[in-house]
Amino acid sequence: MYSPSPRLSEFLASICGPDDAARSLCQRQWDSVGKPLGSLGLLEESLCRVAALTGSAEISLSPRRLLVFCADNGVVAEGVSQTGPEVTALVARALAGGTSSACVFARRAGAEVIPVDVGILDMPPCPGLLRRRVVNGTGNIARGPALTADQTEAALWVGIDLARQAKEEGVRLLAVGEMGIGNTTTASALATHFLGLDAGLVTGRGAGLSDEGLARKKAAVARALEVNQRLTLTPLGALGALGGADIAAMAGVVLGGAAFGLPVLLDGFISAAAALAAVRLCPACAKALLASHRSAEPAGGALLSSLGLAPLITARLRLGEGTGALLALPLLDMALDLYHGTPFEEYGMEPYTPQS
Repeated sequence: MYSPSPRLSEFLASICGPDDAARSLCQRQWDSVGKPLGSLGLLEESLCRVAALTGSAEISLSPRRLLVFCADNGVVAEGVSQTGPEVTALVARALAGGTSSACVFARRAGAEVIPVDVGILDMPPCPGLLRRRVVNGTGNIARGPALTADQTEAALWVGIDLARQAKEEGVRLLAVGEMGIGNTTTASALATHFLGLDAGLVTGRGAGLSDEGLARKKAAVARALEVNQRLTLTPLGALGALGGADIAAMAGVVLGGAAFGLPVLLDGFISAAAALAAVRLCPACAKALLASHRSAEPAGGALLSSLGLAPLITARLRLGEGTGALLALPLLDMALDLYHGTPFEEYGMEPYTPQS
């Protein structure tokens, strides 16, 4: 059973709840804009969440940065993926070289992409790939824990420290993504544990498994919960035993975003599982979260519901790398433009008032 170190416990205790006064000011600004009250729905709510996090109704979402955490997962040995671990390194190099799917989207969305190696198997240094390795590939969750207690905390601190660095460099929004063959299996194990659902209902096809592959994947998740049962008694233990370095680092970004006042825009199923682990460690960190889309994975919606979030996009996305988060950025940008838009007075009309 893993317990937070004194250093981590002190950091978690420093995270406070949202600023309701700033949220109210943001809502008042929305209500002054010449449009029906609440007519932008979740877009209005998203900016109100940002105000409550930062403590100010003066909102900016630029510059913005996508952190893509890359690591391998030992559970691939169970036949849970149609590709081998070598693909993690290949896509990480594409991220570093600016040619991956996320990089294409990021150029359109005006976001900086920083790929981070937290545990790619046998990965040498690579230009453009930030090296923050805490493990050389994780353990196989179907046979034992993915990470030790020390490795789990080290991965959390990678995410926390990158959030701190982003804040110091003037970044106003962080998006998170991942690259790691096998990590829909580790995320399914975490979701199964935290949501209390059956592994068969939570576990999906990931990047496109056959029926036989899906059966192996469901069996691997069920075994992971069985063999790691003693370690999952604490949120930190569950994160380390069932997750991996990529998921733990994303959880660290959520904690850091909450501590340093940076909104964290989630991608899909895997980042939502990381966020839920962070919230179970520190419920107050939920204030930092924004949901970009509902993943095509079976438990995508259940994870967001457990976080109290609703997605901006429902498009059956399952690409990963943070691409869903990048797709949501233009929606938030347009909402922010209108947030500073024309008030009722300039239309020569009376403001709308709430009706019963």
